Amino acid sequence: MDSPWIAALVALFVWWFSTGAILWAVKRADGRGRGAHGRAVLAGLPALVAGVAGVIVSAGQPGAAYVPFLSALAIWGWIELAFLTGCVTGPSRAPLPRLATGRARFRAAWAVLAWHELLLTAGLVAVFALTWGAETQMAFWTYAVLWGARISAKLNIFLGVPRINEGFLPEPLAHLPSYFRRGPASALFPVSILCLTGAVFAWVARVAVTGEVGFALLATLTALALVEHWLMVLPLPDERLWRWAMPAPRGDN
Repeated sequence: MDSPWIAALVALFVWWFSTGAILWAVKRADGRGRGAHGRAVLAGLPALVAGVAGVIVSAGQPGAAYVPFLSALAIWGWIELAFLTGCVTGPSRAPLPRLATGRARFRAAWAVLAWHELLLTAGLVAVFALTWGAETQMAFWTYAVLWGARISAKLNIFLGVPRINEGFLPEPLAHLPSYFRRGPASALFPVSILCLTGAVFAWVARVAVTGEVGFALLATLTALALVEHWLMVLPLPDERLWRWAMPAPRGDN
């Protein structure tokens, strides 16, 4: 497990499997009636508790990599589960008002995401506080990569990208596509690509110098975020990666 290559494979598998597990839980709740989404979030609380505990314990362990990495992902995953189930979104659940443009469109978009964005940011602050001055800050950097990449992705989808995969959106978020803008990529897209690419090279350079698996985990996670951004403009069937997590169409039964 001390090999950077093994660390990269671990990060790749955890990213793929955890994303699919969250999609499976949400889609399963979609077909179970009223209250099922809230129960799914409650069922995920042990992962949140384990994540917070892992961040605290690993902060005092020099060289710790896998535990803080997985702990930060557990915290992030629970917040994403709370969002995708519609339990933590924003004060509004209405589609984008017709003819809304400019600031009005941004305010409306913020209203449907506000609580989620604030919770994500609160998580970032909490992980930072738990690891401040600690022997390892791996958990913070893991969460920070996820946070920065997610903010960038949401802004790009809001401002405009050619390709947006709406197939995985659950029932509680059926109103969100009205806020997406499908079209030519905005000026933010190349900036996002440049920043993510620079971050990948920075992590890889640290791996080359130190050989530490923590930097390999961060490099892989950042590279995956970079790939997710490119999938906003490239016509590749990324939905096949998580087809196993989706329920079969009712007509097939």
